[in-house]
Amino acid sequence: MMPLNELLAQTLIRERQAEMEREAVEAHATDHRTSAARRALAVGFAFISRGSAAAVRRLDDCQADDLVAGLTAGHGA
Repeated sequence: MMPLNELLAQTLIRERQAEMEREAVEAHATDHRTSAARRALAVGFAFISRGSAAAVRRLDDCQADDLVAGLTAGHGA
C-alpha cells in the first residue's frame, strides 16, 4: 500500500505534467513561431522541477526507513 503523501505527490506531479502538456499544445496551436529563449527557460524549469521532485521522493524514502527502524526498535523493547 502506498503512503498517502507519496500518492498525493505523484498525483500532483501527474496533474502538473498534464497541465504543461495542455499548455504546450495550446501554445503550438496559437503560435507556430517558437521562441528559443522561452523554450530553453521552460526546459530549465522542468529540469529543476523534476530534480526537486526526485529529491523529495528520496527524502520521503529516508524518513520512511527511519520511521520503520524506530518503530521496530521500539517494538522489540
